[in-house]
Amino acid sequence: MENIKENLENIRARIDAAAKRVNRDAKEITLVAVSKTKPIEMIEEAVLAGQTEFGENRVQELKEKHDHFGDRATFRQIGTLQTNKVKYLIGRASIIESVDSEALISEISRLAKKAGITQDILIQVNIGREMQKSGVMPEQLDALLDLASKAEGVRVIGLMAIPPKCEDPEESRPYFQKMYRLFIDIGAKNMDNIYMKVLSMGMTRDFEVAIEEGSTAVRVGTAIFGKRDYMI
Repeated sequence: MENIKENLENIRARIDAAAKRVNRDAKEITLVAVSKTKPIEMIEEAVLAGQTEFGENRVQELKEKHDHFGDRATFRQIGTLQTNKVKYLIGRASIIESVDSEALISEISRLAKKAGITQDILIQVNIGREMQKSGVMPEQLDALLDLASKAEGVRVIGLMAIPPKCEDPEESRPYFQKMYRLFIDIGAKNMDNIYMKVLSMGMTRDFEVAIEEGSTAVRVGTAIFGKRDYMI
């Protein structure tokens, strides 16, 4: 049985320590509790312990959990997204973190305009150039951002990346460094409708290294909620 309150306190302490090592303010870093596959009851425990930001990779789950919690919690879409599922996220997902194509930007724009809202998104970068992973290749990022800058109803607020899985968190550091350089370089261009406020990188195994390299949002699931049962 997971002690979610205790786990959250432990993760927050580790975030604080990582930030201090590089003279950062831990308040700059958002902890996103990855609640995918986890029941409402466990999320309730996290909310009672002061956690308000959650991440989901299944659209139907995000919809159900958002509708249950209302304004007590916010849910980000962090997984691979198909255009036909976007309609369930508009007005529900606080941020869509996994945008990596012209088709997704166009559909988010169309539906957000129809709903009369502006949808915050992150562009996912395939920083490890892995064929099996989603994300735009770094050299194609500028072109996608240029398109997004002209899309009504869409606001790009940063970047997201998942580096190749490494046993040693230190092996992720070069990928985080590359992402931070992209983040800074894009911010310096002052493109219309492109705001480099969020750099979402780092998960349970490597979030401390990600913080040391400039991450502003870490996605932690297993260390809070325990291992997942993917059979449900």
